[in-house]
Amino acid sequence: MSKKQFQTEVHRLLHLIIHSLYSHKEIFLRELISNSSDALDKLKFLALTDEKYKGINFEPRVDIFFDHKEKTLTISDTGIGMNEQELDENLGTIARSGTRNFVHSMTGDEKKDSNLIGQFGVGFYSGFMVADKVEVVSRKAGEDKASKWISDGKEEYSIESAERDTQGTTVKLFLNDEGEEYANRWSIQGIIRKYSNHVPFPIYLHFEDTKFEGEGDDKKEIKEEKVEQINSASAIWKRSKSELKDEDYNEFYRQIGHDMEDPLLYMHTQAEGTLDYSTLFYIPAKAPIDLFRADYKAGVKLYVKRVFITDDDKDLMPTYLRFVRGVIDSEDLPLNVSREILQQNRVMAKIRSSSVKKILSELESLKTGKREKYNLFWKEFGIPVKEGLYQDYENKDKLVELVMYKSTRGEDYTTLSEYVERMAPDQNSIFYITGGKENVLRNSPLLEMYRNRNIEVLILSDEIDEIVITTIPKYKDFELKSVNRSDAADDLKSDDDKEREKKIEPLVKKIKEKLGGNVKDVIASTRLSDSPSCIVADENDPTVQMQHILKAMGQENLPEFKPVLEINPDHEIIKKLEGASDEALIEDISFLLLEQAMLVEGMELKSPNAFVARMNRVMNKAI
Repeated sequence: MSKKQFQTEVHRLLHLIIHSLYSHKEIFLRELISNSSDALDKLKFLALTDEKYKGINFEPRVDIFFDHKEKTLTISDTGIGMNEQELDENLGTIARSGTRNFVHSMTGDEKKDSNLIGQFGVGFYSGFMVADKVEVVSRKAGEDKASKWISDGKEEYSIESAERDTQGTTVKLFLNDEGEEYANRWSIQGIIRKYSNHVPFPIYLHFEDTKFEGEGDDKKEIKEEKVEQINSASAIWKRSKSELKDEDYNEFYRQIGHDMEDPLLYMHTQAEGTLDYSTLFYIPAKAPIDLFRADYKAGVKLYVKRVFITDDDKDLMPTYLRFVRGVIDSEDLPLNVSREILQQNRVMAKIRSSSVKKILSELESLKTGKREKYNLFWKEFGIPVKEGLYQDYENKDKLVELVMYKSTRGEDYTTLSEYVERMAPDQNSIFYITGGKENVLRNSPLLEMYRNRNIEVLILSDEIDEIVITTIPKYKDFELKSVNRSDAADDLKSDDDKEREKKIEPLVKKIKEKLGGNVKDVIASTRLSDSPSCIVADENDPTVQMQHILKAMGQENLPEFKPVLEINPDHEIIKKLEGASDEALIEDISFLLLEQAMLVEGMELKSPNAFVARMNRVMNKAI
């Protein structure tokens, strides 16, 4: 026997599970059965495609035993199994990136962490929610030796030699007080029918049935060992939609999605004709915790003729639909299809293309028919859907109709189509503002003119908006214009605006002279009503937000893009500045007009000390 210490991250995970998660403890059985199902899937595939495994004696099944007196629960399968090295790697260290991501997401807030586990699932380690000790005996298919892994879920584990007649894995749980209720036929049946009814292999429950024979003093209690299959073991995606209910779909989702909640939406397709395939896709109610990680776990499983092929291929769905969970089952792909072949396979390309169109069509129907539900979807998955605007040219028109934004009209989301419907007859452009937080944008001086003229402006507060919006230069017949740019208000200028610009030209020139190379230009503003100044980007330069994004992406050597300063001809400060003769004061105020506008836009001042000195001089003269 060899004793080993758990990897640090495993130890943290076990501590969290054992001390924080009893409200979700029943998921341990779902997770262990899912592991057995995966092991059976892998061996079934190899038995069909790999000469090494073709002659193996393989009866795919999961068997569950319990002993109420001894307080044990055992889950055994005939799957691929593990050798000693694999037991060590899989149970003693965190090899799966998904589990590592889970550990990194832990916060120390028990309630929040509990919710995360409810969404994510914790695989084998969930057994320690209900057990003081866990033993795993496993024998890898094609090998003669078996090994036993033993741990109490604290500091260490041990591995020793063992005996097992067939390939596969047996997990034996020595139940604690919290888990004692699961050494019970009815509890086990209820959990499996709730979570694992559609596991595509038979699950057998072994139990002791008691009956009585005879009467009176001759009455005898007879115990009989019984075995009962307790799941339907059917591929739900192959069944007729007419015979399935919402509960069936939701039950299967909880199994494959490792989620405690029902999905927000499901879509079931059975295609026959040129291509013969079935798909069953789900949109989760909540975003998975690895949604924005580069190493996110793919959510779609690929089957060929009901034989599991892979659940680790990110090419089955475009990246922007990485939150989709479900199954693709093709009748036309070869069983030995590899990842490289999948990427170039025309059949798979057509299935993927049709699947994406189906998902987007269902989302459009949800948006049109159940807007409140679609709003919930958008809050969780709006950002990845926006990614599709620059990833998926084929479906760009559909995606444009799905995209929603906040706007100055109110707190609700709006689509571009709805915005256009509300436009005044003489409005020729769709206006939007980009930048930081929503509340900051709503109070930006850049919106003053639009608010006064009752022109709606879209609020684009997600960081990705600055990149994505440039892929939509026009919607229908209307150009999209950023109010962050100097040319946004050109087509809204009145004759009075032009007259004010002409009148203030001398002051504009003087301020530009004082500011020198700190600005690209100084112009009279037509957009300001309450504020004395604002800054915008030249129409050919990146906005302040875009500059931040480019630097965050590692482009530190960007050229310096200087802002355009707009001043408000009708503001009291500007009017007084027109009549000022103190050149030093004019210079100080010119810089203060620029610097306060930069601060509002979230820009850093080159010299905060110079700003404070100017402010002090002006205040001193004002007293």
